[in-house]
Amino acid sequence: MAACIPQQKKASPIIEWNPTDIFRPPSSNAPPDYALLILNQPIHNHVGMIKRLWNNAIFHIAADGAANCLHDAAGIHSDPSFDDLDVIIGDLDSISQVARTYYETPPRRTNVIYYRDDYSTDFAKAVEHTRAKYRPSLKGKDIVVVGSLGGRVDHGISQLHHLYLFQRDPDYSEGKMYFFSGESLTFMLKAGRKHVIRVRDGPAGEKDVFAKWVGILPMKEPSYITTKGLEWDVTDWPTEFGGQMSTSNHILPETQVIEVEATKDVLFTMSLREI
Repeated sequence: MAACIPQQKKASPIIEWNPTDIFRPPSSNAPPDYALLILNQPIHNHVGMIKRLWNNAIFHIAADGAANCLHDAAGIHSDPSFDDLDVIIGDLDSISQVARTYYETPPRRTNVIYYRDDYSTDFAKAVEHTRAKYRPSLKGKDIVVVGSLGGRVDHGISQLHHLYLFQRDPDYSEGKMYFFSGESLTFMLKAGRKHVIRVRDGPAGEKDVFAKWVGILPMKEPSYITTKGLEWDVTDWPTEFGGQMSTSNHILPETQVIEVEATKDVLFTMSLREI
């Protein structure tokens, strides 16, 4: 009897991630190309990093009461860092009159958009507006979300729920979405793809954007994951809530790129160094 020849595993399409680009100094020769979306969470504790994100972004949009947070962190102190806010959008039940007046007063040129939809959150309205602005282009626009995963637990879970809604396409045709929470950067890795994530551009050192901790979380359903570049790499490792979870793994000092494959969508989160 002829021996059975094992079938080779089909190579997964590659998705490249360059999250270090988000935090490049403004003087970089290759500036990032993303929109910055601010949610209604205090930003005082990480205003330095948020200013870096702001200066790198090509479009700035605040979801309703997020305008209060920007005004409280800068405008109220005569700091013009966030004065070039492009859009405030939502049902406008959270924005204060002081913040609205500030952003509508020249030389500021913020467009305030009233959008009433009881079945859509202000977060979703801001994403919809941003994607509609860039949809005519051949490539979707990446969005960095500030204020995600902070504050109330139910709000944090809602934001993760929306991340699943916003990242349905396995090839990210409408752009990638990153959640910045001050201490970490989080994004979704779609199933059936080989995700190549650049975590540093050179040898480990003080200029690293990311600290060493990494988590890979199966939020929606159980998954099998395979990793390369972490201290505790795994192959076809089952993970689920109530079972095994990959938290507090470490990026190795020599690692420049992490590779992750998953059979179902998972969240990937990395801790940040303070810039």
